[in-house]
Amino acid sequence: MKRPILIMLAMIFPMVLPAQVPTRDKQKEYQIRSMEQGHWDFSPDWWYWAFHKNYSGAYTKWEWHGLKSGLRVHFDEGRSNVKTVGPRREAQLATQLLKEKIVETERKKIEELNKEEVARAADRNVDLMYGKYKALFSDMQASITEGLTYCLVKSKGKMAKSIKELTDRNEVITSNVAYLRRVGVGYELENVKREKGFAQAKKDMEELVKKVASLARLAKAYY
Repeated sequence: MKRPILIMLAMIFPMVLPAQVPTRDKQKEYQIRSMEQGHWDFSPDWWYWAFHKNYSGAYTKWEWHGLKSGLRVHFDEGRSNVKTVGPRREAQLATQLLKEKIVETERKKIEELNKEEVARAADRNVDLMYGKYKALFSDMQASITEGLTYCLVKSKGKMAKSIKELTDRNEVITSNVAYLRRVGVGYELENVKREKGFAQAKKDMEELVKKVASLARLAKAYY
């Protein structure tokens, strides 16, 4: 019984053990290390000098070592036509990271500008200012209409020219107010500008009220 078991173990272990022993390829190790960023060296040296001198940078130099004196192969990265790729890769990676950072910074700027533009677009499409002036404008328009009507009736049409001038002026002011109140495509106006426009319209309307009142006093005095 023991003998068959020993035979089976003898068959298994020779197959398993070699697979578990790490191997080291000196030639590949030197080449990879040199190509990346390690010490510039290759093996076997004479083979690289004979067949791969261009990229290995191999050259020969006589060296005195007593009985062991002779030509020795050395490797110089400066003579190679490929050079170490590790530093170039690191530089490329740093450049790529910098580009990505710049792109991300620009993306955030564009995103902020887009948010600001969306906010401005919303602001332009809603009139938030007219409510502040609505009652005042309504009262002044009533005074202007009443005053001009009084002048027309009191003078029996004799003040028509002056009444027309003031009426035309009032139409310009009310047209400006109507324009400021428009919203939607083609009438995008920020509320800050609406505020300035309404403030100017208020000033113009107040001056017109004074002129109508002055004309009404003349009508009362002379007709």
